[in-house]
Amino acid sequence: MKEKLKRVFQCQSCGYISAKWIGRCPDCGSWGSFVEELQRSSKKFRSMEAVTPISLKSVEISAFDRLSTGIGEFDRVLGGGVVKGSLVLIGGDPGIGKSTLLLQASQNLSKRYGKVLYVSAEESLAQIKLRAERLGVDSENIFLLSETLIEKVINFASEDDFIAVVIDSIQTVYTEDALSAPGSVTQIRESAMKLMNFAKSKGIAVFLVGHVTKEGAIAGPRVLEHIVDTVLYFEGERGHIYRILRSVKNRFGPSNEIGVFEMTTTGLNEVENPSLLFLSEYGLQSGAAVTATVEGTRAILTEIQALVTPSSFGIPRRNFIGVDYQRVNLLIAVLEKRGRINLSAADIFVNVVGGLKITEPSSDLAIISAITSSFKEIPLAKELVIFGEVGLSGEIRAVCQVELRLREASRIGMKEAIIPFSNLERLKERFDLKIKGVKSINEVIETII
Repeated sequence: MKEKLKRVFQCQSCGYISAKWIGRCPDCGSWGSFVEELQRSSKKFRSMEAVTPISLKSVEISAFDRLSTGIGEFDRVLGGGVVKGSLVLIGGDPGIGKSTLLLQASQNLSKRYGKVLYVSAEESLAQIKLRAERLGVDSENIFLLSETLIEKVINFASEDDFIAVVIDSIQTVYTEDALSAPGSVTQIRESAMKLMNFAKSKGIAVFLVGHVTKEGAIAGPRVLEHIVDTVLYFEGERGHIYRILRSVKNRFGPSNEIGVFEMTTTGLNEVENPSLLFLSEYGLQSGAAVTATVEGTRAILTEIQALVTPSSFGIPRRNFIGVDYQRVNLLIAVLEKRGRINLSAADIFVNVVGGLKITEPSSDLAIISAITSSFKEIPLAKELVIFGEVGLSGEIRAVCQVELRLREASRIGMKEAIIPFSNLERLKERFDLKIKGVKSINEVIETII
């Protein structure tokens, strides 16, 4: 009997299915995201073996067997190394270094543990060879495969004793079980499920390279990030040589951990001391403040720069890089209302040095200090670190992991610190720093002036 097919329209952002084409997805709100696809009218379900639930106490726990990639920052983000049988998704802008990082990791894994299969569905084998020569990758245990059919990839990987498989990229491979085109929601989901079953059953680590949309999210259905064990994002501005690998999901380690790399002509070099890197050109000038931010399990000191200048237009300009736009606007309003500083006729620019993106509110006090310093043309002390959250009434609120931040500040040579007063009261150690606790932004302004 001939199999029946039906035509549907599916949103390529969230997977919502509609019987007809519509301009805007009612589920995720995306415009122009519906694509016509073919689906089988009935699905065949395999018979499942009977399983019985067991007691929580009777479940045995075994330690995860991790493989070191030989790249310390990569291992840190993964939680200490690659777990056998894990599925790792790495996303980032084109040309940011995803393939470069995985080739370098494959070199180290193949020399330490065994064979690595690198599957390229986008580039020819000659192109990969040229990149490998530039990076100095020459291991005999790295095997290249140019294939887009996922069933062939899995069959080939099952025939030999591979310890890791790299799929570059998940948007370009396809499975015969789905009728839609490669890169569609259905194909990405089905291919990822097949790779997950393969990784778990064989105990082989699988790395997936993922494209990103113009909004910066990994292209394809959101369920892709739920399927995999670890989701990593490569961040970095095109004008900077530094790259940040950030973990947003990790079943085998801490999330929101970061690794810092430097892009060179010979590949990615890991940066073991990011604080010294971000402060390497910090000097005594107005509009610059040093803050301590916590990323995962490490504290990083970075420089925040602000430029306040009289506006020559009717509407003052606001341009912020590396910080949340809405939050900085909120801090400017607090500074005007509570700090009595008139910024309504001034252009304000804020930048985080080195391409780092700060998301936690502990940088509020440093941003306000940098803006005030630029407005007053008074530089801050060179060996001063500032952190604290600012409330709408101008009060300085406590932040977490204060001792970790102060320890890092002391380690790189800072002498003074301005922190929330409530944190100072609970502080057990001073770390050879002259620490001042503040309760409001007015106290900070008085200190700067």
